[in-house]
Amino acid sequence: MAVVPKSLVIVESPAKAKTIERYLGSDYVVEASVGHIRDLPAKATEVPAVYKGEPWANLGIDVDNDFKALYVVTERAKKQVTKLKKLLKNSDALYLATDEDREGEAIAW
Repeated sequence: MAVVPKSLVIVESPAKAKTIERYLGSDYVVEASVGHIRDLPAKATEVPAVYKGEPWANLGIDVDNDFKALYVVTERAKKQVTKLKKLLKNSDALYLATDEDREGEAIAW
């Protein structure tokens, strides 16, 4: 029997994921991002190798290039990001259903 692709819905919290999944039914997989998954580097070891030599790298913001931020996946979120990527590979559609506020926008971005 072939695996039928499902739509993946990403929300912010596990409690919301459970509730929404009950309403959407079996054609959807609802998973939580469990909060922020990216942030500025908290320590030098989190800076990607490609940026290590940049004078602004430890700050995480390129002040000479329109204050462009360097976001990295946090240690806390790496396991969840791996899970979300795996779920997405087996999905036919992705819906970002984060809260309608600054935090939700940051997570969806």
